[in-house]
Amino acid sequence: MEPAVRQIWKRSFQNLHRPFILLHKRHHSGQVEHADIPASSHSRRIKPTLLVSRLYQPSNLRDVGQDNRLMEELTCKSQRLMQQAGLIHPSNPGCYYYLPATVRSMEKLVKVIDQEMQAIGGQKLDMPSLCSADLWKTSERWDLMGKELFRLKDRHGADYCLGPTHEEAVTTLVAHQANLSYRQLPLLLYQITRKFRDEPKPRFGLLRGREFYMKDMYSFDVSEEAAHETYGSVCQAYNRLFARLGLPCVQVQADTGNIGGTLSHEFQLPADIGEDRLLVCGTCSFAANVETLSSDRTDCPKCGTGTLVESKGIEVGHTFYLGKKYSNIFKATFSNHQNKPTVAEMGCYGLGVTRILAAAIEVMSTEEAIRWPGLIAPFQVCVLPPKKGSKVDEAAALAEELVHTLGQSLPHLRGEVVLDDRTQMTIGKRLKDAGRLGYPYVVVVGQGALEEMPKFEVICQQTGETMFLSKDGLLDLLGTVETV
Repeated sequence: MEPAVRQIWKRSFQNLHRPFILLHKRHHSGQVEHADIPASSHSRRIKPTLLVSRLYQPSNLRDVGQDNRLMEELTCKSQRLMQQAGLIHPSNPGCYYYLPATVRSMEKLVKVIDQEMQAIGGQKLDMPSLCSADLWKTSERWDLMGKELFRLKDRHGADYCLGPTHEEAVTTLVAHQANLSYRQLPLLLYQITRKFRDEPKPRFGLLRGREFYMKDMYSFDVSEEAAHETYGSVCQAYNRLFARLGLPCVQVQADTGNIGGTLSHEFQLPADIGEDRLLVCGTCSFAANVETLSSDRTDCPKCGTGTLVESKGIEVGHTFYLGKKYSNIFKATFSNHQNKPTVAEMGCYGLGVTRILAAAIEVMSTEEAIRWPGLIAPFQVCVLPPKKGSKVDEAAALAEELVHTLGQSLPHLRGEVVLDDRTQMTIGKRLKDAGRLGYPYVVVVGQGALEEMPKFEVICQQTGETMFLSKDGLLDLLGTVETV
């Protein structure tokens, strides 16, 4: 390379990397002035405070009645509230954009699911959504699934489907491990991924779509007895999960459907919009999907004295004991105590992640305002400063100070407190927005904050209770908030 050309490349390299070197220095010393950064840089200081004005919930997406091509009929509360609040936006029938607040809530729900699944020995993996037709033809479900299966061909003419579930794939994976020992069982493998189902008529927003998120777990055991123990432990984990979310789910006997197996339970959230008909005993704990019993049966088959009452529910979870249905087909074996190959006993367990979000909003919310399970609310606290130019305008600085204090004094709330900086709007209008979006706690910084003994108006959205608390009282209250 010519010396002159080498010098040009050297100067270009130095100019290219100069901003990064300066930013690196700033990161370590914190003393770099803005003048040190080249004028051509468009870097800006990003404030750590979360501001409502910066949250991506576009108001132009909230008019839910304009585009008939994209908009399904708004037939349920959760769909209407989520679209009006800018939490989701329709893409095409049965498919949605999940906007940032919804993604935050879903990521929190995934964390809770991970905690419960890993507490019983679950190991997380990720399997391809694009599944070979050969696997599904081997299990004979390629034809059994009918039109609900999204099918496609690659450029070579090979058939594939977009996986609605992964029994075939995971069993093949385990079958490829030739040295699996009984000492490694039970083996519980799960994933949380997008699933696809060609619904003939998608409806109810995230409750019944063509593309959705699901947690699917698959278990491999040494015996039928051990598989039933695993089945029971997963059901208990599901019940703990819903208890942590504050959702009154009912575990009901269910049909095995096209998944197969000999034992199945659904986890149903009672709701008028629910598409499943349930029979529940008022005396004992028995509950079943009407598909498993005669619809006109009124006596309880468990206690014999109770009366079965019909109700509706939203299915948010499903468990199946599969036995050897798939492990026999795909030869998923392990070495037993005698070092002989033995076919594993299997179970599979699903949770509708996006359906849980929508179902929770459906049953917990009012007609006008979203209410989240506190643990998975997108943000826990919204702080409202006074309207700009009002008599108590000087309290605005106290609102910003409060946001920083909450983050510093309560580490678990870092990233959970937002400041509604839209001070051109009245407190009343911002309170209405806060109610619609469902922040569990709203703190109004007004006249009381300027008094000798400062007080803050605190609204608990879940209970509707309003309190006037000192800063210490507020810290005590929010210190009890559980986060993930």
